[in-house]
Amino acid sequence: MGRNIMAKNLSEFLKNIQSLTISSLDEKGNPFSSYAPFVKYNNKYYTYLSLMAKHSTNLRENSTSSIFFCEDEKNCSNIFAKKRVSIQCETLMLEQDTEKEEKILNEFKAKFGDDMVNMLKNMGDFYLFEFSPFYGEAVFGFGKAYNLGGENFEEFVQRENTGNKGHGK
Repeated sequence: MGRNIMAKNLSEFLKNIQSLTISSLDEKGNPFSSYAPFVKYNNKYYTYLSLMAKHSTNLRENSTSSIFFCEDEKNCSNIFAKKRVSIQCETLMLEQDTEKEEKILNEFKAKFGDDMVNMLKNMGDFYLFEFSPFYGEAVFGFGKAYNLGGENFEEFVQRENTGNKGHGK
């Protein structure tokens, strides 16, 4: 994707992104952000997390989360207008040793390599977390803000003008 070219859909924007930022709430209701490698499978997002990680505890105790994707700073033409997508989700920790886990771990292996995924699985405390979108927004520059729409939250939908003149004052 070139610097000034708009992605046609969310999958196109995500094709070269390997990790996401997870925002969760801790036991006191305070926000906590971290990152994890991810795969997208059947219109949901998956991370493979250790139960020792703070965000794993947070996600098990409060299933509402946000995931965030952002273009790399070295590729952006203006640091104030980085291309980015934020998605609100319901989160579920999946059971280990199921057919679903095997399918999704195969997606991780295809993206990140067998050795790393097998090593994490052998540790025993890594679980897949499934993020199911229910709302999302994308920003691709000044005045280029979109809601995520369509059946699978895959399409960029131009925001309606709410009477606010936005950046034009």
